[in-house]
Amino acid sequence: MTSVIWIVVAVLSTFTVGYVGYSRYLSRFVDLDDERETPAHKYEDGQEYVPAKKPVLLGHHFSSIAGGAPIVGPITAGAIWGWVPALLWVAIGNPLMGAVHDFISLSGSMRHEGKSIGYIIGEYVGERGKDMLLWFAFLTIILVVAVFALVVGIVLNAFPSAATASLVYIALAFGFGVYLYQLDGPFLPGTVVFVAGVFAGVWLGIQYPMALFPAVETGAYPAGTIVLLEFLGNGAWLPGAVVSADAILQPNVAAWVPVILVYASLASALPVWVLLQPRDYLSSFLLYSGVGGALLAIIVGTLLGTSAQPLTVDPSIGAYMGFFGSDLAIGERGITPLFPLLFVTIACGTISGFHSLVSSGTTAKQLNKESDARLIGYGGMLGEGLLASVAISTLAVAGATTAAAGGGIGGALPNFATGGGIILTSLGIPQSFGAPFMALVLVSFLLTSTDTAARLGRYMMEEIVGTTGSGTTTGFSADLGSVAKGRYTNPAVQSLVAYLLVISGEWVTLWALFGGANQLLAALALLAGTVWLANWDESKQLASTGVPMTIMVTITVLGLSWVALWDNLYQKLILGNVAGLSGQISAVVQMGLAFVLIYLALSLVRIGYDNITTVRGGSGATAEPSDD
Repeated sequence: MTSVIWIVVAVLSTFTVGYVGYSRYLSRFVDLDDERETPAHKYEDGQEYVPAKKPVLLGHHFSSIAGGAPIVGPITAGAIWGWVPALLWVAIGNPLMGAVHDFISLSGSMRHEGKSIGYIIGEYVGERGKDMLLWFAFLTIILVVAVFALVVGIVLNAFPSAATASLVYIALAFGFGVYLYQLDGPFLPGTVVFVAGVFAGVWLGIQYPMALFPAVETGAYPAGTIVLLEFLGNGAWLPGAVVSADAILQPNVAAWVPVILVYASLASALPVWVLLQPRDYLSSFLLYSGVGGALLAIIVGTLLGTSAQPLTVDPSIGAYMGFFGSDLAIGERGITPLFPLLFVTIACGTISGFHSLVSSGTTAKQLNKESDARLIGYGGMLGEGLLASVAISTLAVAGATTAAAGGGIGGALPNFATGGGIILTSLGIPQSFGAPFMALVLVSFLLTSTDTAARLGRYMMEEIVGTTGSGTTTGFSADLGSVAKGRYTNPAVQSLVAYLLVISGEWVTLWALFGGANQLLAALALLAGTVWLANWDESKQLASTGVPMTIMVTITVLGLSWVALWDNLYQKLILGNVAGLSGQISAVVQMGLAFVLIYLALSLVRIGYDNITTVRGGSGATAEPSDD
C-alpha cells in the first residue's frame, strides 16, 4: 500500500524550490526596497494602518487566508478523482499560481496606498472597471462570510470542545493586545505566557465541552458537555433549523451561526491592535502546530512506526479514479469531469481570490517593510498549500465517506479532525486529544477568516462610496453613504444578508456560488497585477501573472458553465431531478448568477486587455507605481 509520506515529500519539494528560487526572482522583479516607506508608516492612524512585526503580521495573514475551503476542496477532490490528481494540482499550481497571486496582490497594494485590487484597476482602466471589480469583490465577501459562519457552526457542533477552547483564546487575545500595545509589555515573554494559555485552553475545552442546544442524535456530544440553552428546548424553533442527524443546519449549528456573525461584526469594527493582530498572532501558533505537527507526525510515524495505525492510503481512496470520478460522485451528479471541475473543487488549496482581498486589504496596511512581502505574501500561500496537503493526508488515512465524496462539507470537515487525530498519534498524542485539537485548529482558521472578511467588505464599500479616512466613520447617521461604509453598520448589513443566505437551507447553492466567485476573483486579481506591471514599465514581462490569469479565466468560465448548463439546466430542470418549486427556482437562480459572474469577469478581462495592448503598443504612456 502507498505511504502517505509521499504526499508530504512531493509538496515540500516543489514548495522549497518555489520559495528559494521563484519568490526571490519575483521580489527583485517588483523591486522590493526597505528604504521605501510603506503605507503602514505613511498613513499610520492607530485604527487600520498599524505597522506590525513580521511574525505578528504573518500570523494574521496566514490565519486570515486559511479557512475551511483548502480543507474541504482537497478532501472532496481526492474522494472523487483520487489522491494523485489532487496532490499534483496543489504541489505544482500553488507555487506557480497561488503564491504569485498573493505576492503580486500584496506588492501592488503596497505601492498604491494599501488600497484594494479594485483601486489598482481603476488607476489604469478607469472608474467603470474599478466599480465592477469592487462590487464583484463585495458580493464575494458576503458569500465568504456566510459560508465560513456556516462551517464554523458545523465544526463546533461536531466538536463541542472547540467551542470552549475558542472562547478562551479570544479572551486571551484581548489581554495580549492590551499587554502589547497599551502596557508596552516585552514581546517574547508575553508570547510565551499567552501562547501557553492558548494551549491550556485546548485542555480546558476537552474537559468542559460546550454546546448551545442538545444534540439531535443521542450520544453525539462528548460526556459532560455543557448545553447552555437546553432550557429553551431542542432548538427546532430556530430559523432554518432541521431536527435530523442527516441535516447540515441542525439546531446547534443554526444557533452558532448568528453568534459567529455577531462576533465577526464586532471584531471587524475594532481597531486592529485590539483583537485582529494579537488574536491572529496567538492563533497562528495553533495553526503552525496543527499543520507542522501533522507533517512531522507523518514523517515520524512512517519512519518509526509510532502511529496508532499504518499511515498508508486507505483502500477507499484510489490513486486515480477515472476522468468522471468515483461511483459515489457519479451517482450524486451524473458525471463529474476532472477538467475543469477538479481545479474549481480544490480552489483555495492552490489559488484563491479571497487572498487578494486580504493581501490588498488588512495585510498591506500593516506591512512594516517591503521585504516582508516575500515571506508573508508568497510564503503565506505556500503555508495554505501545506494545509491542503495535510487535508489530503487526513483523507488518505481516514478513508472516504459518502458525504465527502459527494461534496458535502458535513462529511469533509469531521474527516479532517478524525484523520488528523490518527496522524498525531505518531507523536504520542492520544487520539482523544488530537482530534479535538485539529478541530480547534480548523475553527481558528475559520474565525479569523470570517471577521477579516467582514472588515474587508467595509474596505470595499469605502472605496465604492468614497471615503476621506479609513475607519473614521461609525455609520450612525442619516447619510446613506455613511451607513454603507460605517465600521459598525457595514459589517452588520453584511452579516444580516449572510444570515439570510445560510438559513435559506440552500447551503449547496451557497458553496457553489462561493467557489465560482472566489476563483473568478483570483483571475481578476491577476489581471489587476498584470495591468499594474504593464503600466509601470514596458520592460516588465507579463507572463508570471498573465499566464496564470488566462488559465484561471478559462478553467473557471468552463466550470461555471458546466454547473449552469449540466448540473442545473439539464439535470435539475430538463430531467426534473429536483423536488418542488423552490428547487427549480434555486436552479434558475444558480444559472443566472453563474452567467452574471462569467459576463462580469470577461468584461473586465476585455477592459484590462485593451489597456495593456494600448500601453504596450505605444499608444499610451506608462506610469510609475503609485506610492502616495
